[in-house]
Amino acid sequence: MDPEDRSEIAFFDVETTVPKRGERFAILEFGSILVCPKKLTELRSYTTLVQPADLSLISTLSVRCNGISRDDVVLAPRFSDIADTVYDILHGRIWAGHNILRFDCARIREAFAEIGRQPPEPKGAIDSLALLTQRFGRRAGDMKMATLATYFGLGKQTHRSLDDVRMNLEVLKYCATVLFLESSLPDVLVDKSVSPETTSLRRHLRASSSREDNTLISSPRLPSIGENSVAQPDPFNMSFLRNEMASDSNLQLDTLMEEEENQPSDTVVSENTSDHEGFLSPDAVSLQNIRAILVPFYHGSQLTRLKLLHGDSPLQLYCYCLKIRFGVSGKFLDNSGRRRLNFVVDLNPRLCSILEACDSNAQKLSVDSGSSSDWNTMVSPMKGFVNCPNARIHIPTEISGDATRYAIEVHQREPSGDAQSLISSNPSGEELESLLNAGSVVDAFLSLEPYDYQQKAGVRLVAKKLVIHS
Repeated sequence: MDPEDRSEIAFFDVETTVPKRGERFAILEFGSILVCPKKLTELRSYTTLVQPADLSLISTLSVRCNGISRDDVVLAPRFSDIADTVYDILHGRIWAGHNILRFDCARIREAFAEIGRQPPEPKGAIDSLALLTQRFGRRAGDMKMATLATYFGLGKQTHRSLDDVRMNLEVLKYCATVLFLESSLPDVLVDKSVSPETTSLRRHLRASSSREDNTLISSPRLPSIGENSVAQPDPFNMSFLRNEMASDSNLQLDTLMEEEENQPSDTVVSENTSDHEGFLSPDAVSLQNIRAILVPFYHGSQLTRLKLLHGDSPLQLYCYCLKIRFGVSGKFLDNSGRRRLNFVVDLNPRLCSILEACDSNAQKLSVDSGSSSDWNTMVSPMKGFVNCPNARIHIPTEISGDATRYAIEVHQREPSGDAQSLISSNPSGEELESLLNAGSVVDAFLSLEPYDYQQKAGVRLVAKKLVIHS
């Protein structure tokens, strides 16, 4: 069939092993449905288990993630046996799936590379993770498929390929219906939990329809899947897709661990706040007062997230004289296609003990609340160095038109004493790379933000303000 005639949308999903650091992913299952773009009906489906070349890659954690064991795949075909079928399903069609740009597409490309074949190429891509984050907002909590399915009463996600792609299609239908109806409703009737972005979109749709039709209740126009706001990635942007699939396996694993990037905070630390209000120095922190609690994602939500407290207040740290071990790295992208920046600092024993206590409390509550995710600790031993633990500090991004800007203030401490001067507010990535170099010393105002995504969980250190020592 001529690729130009391949109008069907190929929803697909792969289940894989969960590799330890340094290992590669191995596909354990492939599933796909071809969907009519005009009626959104399933035309045909295909699914198969896949036997990896190395069965030892199927660990206990891998089985816990998707339930696929070695016994399940020992008689299954190798990927080379199904490559022709997978190629025929995907090549020349629009690809669709949840988080496919960061994960599934890369796994397909890797699998074809391993057998020495050219991978299939899409003529477009719809990543429902980016699309629903942009259009539907976080009213349902996080943007995991399981959470969205629970929100709409679609049942429990099985983490099996064919079930997941069918659930993905149903979630998209439900979201589209809600947005369609909301575009004609008065704002007062819409749930308060709807995100500001979604509310603005609804108002824009209603305004557009009013201009086109002067009736009392206008016919709303839903945004097409390909519409793109300046602050969000185009789901059909194939350069972004190719960049993501070009990353090696270790970088892909790190991306999964960091997928839930922090949203920018509205709180800005005052430049002249000498007592660092709301931020505790390590010496002022009592380990016994550190605790983890579960709080709703938003008011009235049944879904919860972890939060770290010191007593009854959110735990935020003012860490002085941190030596930068590794300067700014920007190898990963967030869901908006912006570079995600972080740098690594050495930890003194006191700060080490605080972060370890935070990890311990948060991990225990995470397990007690039913999470089976693999926990990533904040403190990492530095190989090759004696008594030199370190931690990664993340710099949050914010939406600022087409430019990549970061929600952080950077100050300079004068050599003469405590006086500070503002270097940059919302600096660019290039500015941060030039300022945060290995060997530099900084004071950091940090929030501690738990995450749980793609079977990876932990606490992320996020910088709110940095003061660089001259």
